[in-house]
Amino acid sequence: MGIVLCIGMLAVGAILTLAVDWNTDAVNIDVVGLVLMAVGLIGLCVYVSIFKRRRTQPPGPAAPVVVEEDHHHLG
Repeated sequence: MGIVLCIGMLAVGAILTLAVDWNTDAVNIDVVGLVLMAVGLIGLCVYVSIFKRRRTQPPGPAAPVVVEEDHHHLG
């Protein structure tokens, strides 16, 4: 889920829970709104944690390894 979808789910859930005054026998609109807000919040937290982990920079390159060659002089 993208960040726009998560924020959209939060907004739609808040509208259904707080602003809509529909009464139906089959579906409780308040519960649907709360579920949408919960899913949107969980999705937003997961997205932010993945995005935060993706933005961390890897450690810089290590110091170059110097290899000394041993030359044995015969003679």
